[in-house]
Amino acid sequence: MSLTEEVRQKLIESARQSRRWAYVPYSHYAVGAALLTASGKIYDGVNVESAAYPTTMCAERTAIFKAVSEGEREFTAIVVVTSNGGAPCGACRQVMAEFGMDTWVVAADVEGNVTLEMTVADLLPGAFRPEDLAHE
Repeated sequence: MSLTEEVRQKLIESARQSRRWAYVPYSHYAVGAALLTASGKIYDGVNVESAAYPTTMCAERTAIFKAVSEGEREFTAIVVVTSNGGAPCGACRQVMAEFGMDTWVVAADVEGNVTLEMTVADLLPGAFRPEDLAHE
């Protein structure tokens, strides 16, 4: 399944708008995300940096955690907008994989130009999944 142009543009615009709330005093690399759930709700997210760098949170995971905290577990698509259309990091890819390998992932720049569009399965081949855990 791919996204319709209308849905893609709506998500890109939501991610573009959310970028303004990013807290990025160190990297100055603002990221906005828009997550579409199977129920049709959109959750946005931004990256939040900390002087203790490892505690920084990415926009993608912020959006996913917001959705999960409200009971959502099935996602249709996530759009990430950065100044240069950068792709999600490895940690974000792993969290996306937790909730479904068929989720559509789109990256775009601030002008809305799509730089990447594929499923989580394509973005993270060989993902470690819940079924990989040993249950003894």
